[in-house]
Amino acid sequence: MQGVLTGFMVIAVVVGVGYVIGRRRYLGDDGRHVLTRLAFHVATPCLLFTTLAGADLSVLLSERLLITAVSTVAAAALFMAVGLLNRWGAGHLTIGALCSSYVNAGNLGIPIAVYVLGDASLVAPVLLFQQIVVTPLALTALDLTRPGEPEPLLRRLTTPLRNPMAIGSLTGVTVAATGWTIPQPALEPLTLIGNMSVPAVLLAFGISLRGSGLPARGDNRPAIVLSAVIKTTAQPLIAWSLGATVFHLHGPSLLAVVVIAALPAAQNLYTYASHYRVAEQLARESILLSTLFSVPVLITIAALLG
Repeated sequence: MQGVLTGFMVIAVVVGVGYVIGRRRYLGDDGRHVLTRLAFHVATPCLLFTTLAGADLSVLLSERLLITAVSTVAAAALFMAVGLLNRWGAGHLTIGALCSSYVNAGNLGIPIAVYVLGDASLVAPVLLFQQIVVTPLALTALDLTRPGEPEPLLRRLTTPLRNPMAIGSLTGVTVAATGWTIPQPALEPLTLIGNMSVPAVLLAFGISLRGSGLPARGDNRPAIVLSAVIKTTAQPLIAWSLGATVFHLHGPSLLAVVVIAALPAAQNLYTYASHYRVAEQLARESILLSTLFSVPVLITIAALLG
């Protein structure tokens, strides 16, 4: 329980600092967009590269990854099914599906894994899956659904190879697969730049809250509430049912997959929405709601399965 509260406290403080920066206009009117562009084009690709370059790719074959993949796809599909019935746009469908299934495995998942599960490496499968599979697919979908003239077929097919996030992830996986050790002098600058990613994302998120009012208001309310509920309720229930009945997990192993599935939506999803200028309110308020909802959910899971 202490780990859950510690993780949320860290995030709340940094987001709060961002809110104050926005209120005082320390970074001017364009500060949020500058931080978003910094995170999207520079810092986060460096973070993804340095994280994956030293990763153990054998975790991709674990049962935990399979449960994570199935629960992620199921949660995203549930949102998209409702969205298609309501004829929500492609951008809203993509961002909403991400907010319903993409867990905050980095800046919240790692501290919770340490304090609740006792092992930070338990978040590695979901980090790898999201960075290698989910992020490139989602960003490709956002690229391809941008308004404007249709792009040539070759350009569409090579979209993932031109996205900085995908480039960082795929390059890191390539380094890990070859077993090459990057010289420390070359790795240090990338690590230093990558360390800006999480603070930049959280500060930009905090700045965006200035003047936004209470969450889940206006025309986007159904999508915001739906994605937050799916993320914090449906996804962990799916992970629990798969782990307990299909893979016969119990004890710490079952606790790990359910806790990770119950993590709220990641703040970097707002970076994606802001960069593509689509469904920004949906991303911002769904992340905020799922973060609030996940506190009692994670405490309950830790009490029941811990």
